[in-house]
Amino acid sequence: MPSSDRRARRLGAAVLLPTVIALLAGCAGTAGTGAAAPAQRSGSTTAPVSKGISEVSVELVSGASGDECRVSHTSAKAGPTTFTVANTSATGITEVELVQGQRIVGEKENLAPGLAPVAFTSTLTGGAYSVVCPGASTETIPFTVTGTAPAGSGSDAASLLATGTRTYGEYAASTLADMTTAVQKLQQAVDSGDVAAAKRQYALARPFYERVESDVEGFVLPGGSPTDNKDNLDYLIDMRASNLDPSAGWSGFHAIERDLWQGGRITATTKQYAAGLTSNVGKLVTLAKTLTYKPEDLANGAAGLLEEVQTSKIKGEEELYSHLDLVDFAANVEGAEQAFANLEPGLKKIDPVLTQQVADRFTAVTDALKAYQDPEQAGGYELYTAAVRDQDAAKLSRVVASLQEPLSKIAEKVATA
Repeated sequence: MPSSDRRARRLGAAVLLPTVIALLAGCAGTAGTGAAAPAQRSGSTTAPVSKGISEVSVELVSGASGDECRVSHTSAKAGPTTFTVANTSATGITEVELVQGQRIVGEKENLAPGLAPVAFTSTLTGGAYSVVCPGASTETIPFTVTGTAPAGSGSDAASLLATGTRTYGEYAASTLADMTTAVQKLQQAVDSGDVAAAKRQYALARPFYERVESDVEGFVLPGGSPTDNKDNLDYLIDMRASNLDPSAGWSGFHAIERDLWQGGRITATTKQYAAGLTSNVGKLVTLAKTLTYKPEDLANGAAGLLEEVQTSKIKGEEELYSHLDLVDFAANVEGAEQAFANLEPGLKKIDPVLTQQVADRFTAVTDALKAYQDPEQAGGYELYTAAVRDQDAAKLSRVVASLQEPLSKIAEKVATA
């Protein structure tokens, strides 16, 4: 889920990632924590706990020696922790990450100055972490978690959430297996030299990645460097023209897309792209078998997929050459709704009103998408041309935002069930 150039500056992630990467809490609101208070300059006190959740604020500001990342507290008790991030005036910082070793535990992106505070929530175990703000004068701030996270409550809600989380894991694994098959078919079409067939297979392969992208976007190649884009599997699979790292070069889905639609022909290089995509997807699927999930992972991953919609699909920058953005849009929403559906039985026990509100907003988004369905087009949706974007982008953005606001409240609720 990401800003147009985030992969060119990101710290990276671990080879083994046991939690969902994009633990996001929505772009409108602060996951129930209220507006972010001004953060201390890397304070050292233990974060306060409210309703079972430790609260940490991060403020991004423009200082005399450059942009600064100010963290209110550099320690927290083990358990659910919410990081609320506000960019007051920093123009060179666009993301904040919570990192344990090489593993990104939580992150927030697209942090333009002046936007409302945003938040992510994760249940942390004891140990050494870092708050990383790429572009800040001090990019890495140590963060310590003490003690052991409390055991689950054993409540009906917790039991239902645990069941839903396991079921979602099966869905994610099945989606990745289907993606493997679809990408192999894309490579076969490319190898055949049939441009029309390759375009159809491209459109059929894209949704699988978009449904689970927030689960798998942080893996690096075994033995690779997490700070180098050429070793970052998400970058290699899903890089775009807008986030191209010249040192890593073109690869993945959108390199193939460019050749098929902009170039209109299949070259030896196109075939190399297709073979590389198949290889990298295979590596990703193997690494993804290590994934485990917590309920808040599903909630924040769903919110992350909706941020993907807002930051790239609605803007038309994801499928720059094919204009298949609505295919990706629908897949992001489907993946988010699947995550929510697996939380829904347990969440009803916690907050039935919020649960119904989120369900209703998902219905509104899927109803809005139905207007663009076109069975004659590969992928099942009409092309998202400049004319369609100019006419409907604001409308689509509003209906997605109306879902993001209540969805952003779920992570904290399920983390403390």
